[in-house]
Amino acid sequence: MSPPEAGSTIDSLCRRLVIEPLDRDLFLAHPGPGEGRLFGGLVAAQSVLTALATIERGPDPDGRPASQLHSIHAYFLRPGRYDVPIRFVVHRIRDGRTFTTRRVVAHQGGEAIFNMAASFARPEAGMSHQRGMPEVAPPDGLEEWETLRARSLGQAEPPPFQSPIEVRPLDPSEFSEARSREPERMVWMRPRGTMPDDPDLQTAILVYATDRTLLSTAFRASGHIPGHRVMGASLDHAVWLHHPIRFDDWILYASVSPISQAARALVFGSIYTRDGVQLASVAQEALIREARSAKQQAEGARIPR
Repeated sequence: MSPPEAGSTIDSLCRRLVIEPLDRDLFLAHPGPGEGRLFGGLVAAQSVLTALATIERGPDPDGRPASQLHSIHAYFLRPGRYDVPIRFVVHRIRDGRTFTTRRVVAHQGGEAIFNMAASFARPEAGMSHQRGMPEVAPPDGLEEWETLRARSLGQAEPPPFQSPIEVRPLDPSEFSEARSREPERMVWMRPRGTMPDDPDLQTAILVYATDRTLLSTAFRASGHIPGHRVMGASLDHAVWLHHPIRFDDWILYASVSPISQAARALVFGSIYTRDGVQLASVAQEALIREARSAKQQAEGARIPR
């Protein structure tokens, strides 16, 4: 996969997702510049692409279609850093007729920071059902996540950096009202720019996006406002992909946190296309603690584990 041309922030993300093969099952990627701890969704997306690079992509001898990624189960082991290369080691756990399994371990500075199991399957006919998509307002006219957050922090405008994923919450008050509410939220998301027509890249970027907004869904139950006096870190992350991925338009990300206990919160998410097809399901457990100092909060310090 060649890096796209410079331009929009989604192009910048695509360049960070270029995977360099070093050996048969050894790869290198560069997270690029940044501040604070490395965003976990980036390492997850890079890991997805390294696993995909080891999969036989053609039809099998019986003519069945190529394998597709259908789930990942991952653990965030240590905080990652920007500006430091990441080495990925892929273990070929199983190559079956229908299902194939890979394990990916990401290393940075000589230590494992991320561990992921990925399962692939050849599509086949079978039972099919889906609960309906929630009825919500369209994304047009809703304010962006970063605009709402800047306003809650007393900033005149959002920081110049723009996330490669545009996020528009359905509830515009969540950044401005410190009150307990149901730990549920819905946001619209889309790539900020034109996506390359590459199914693997679109799948990886959807996985990247699934790590957005989940922590702050859990914050709602305690009345905390995202970015105010709380620190959070993803512990594990799972994604199930139900259909071939096209991520070049708005998707609805609905999430709910059914329980938090012992400083850990569990969050489930469902992702829908604009026309109501459920593309993916997500589950994450996160560590959430009160911030110990303004300096830690400003620097985005990782919670001690």
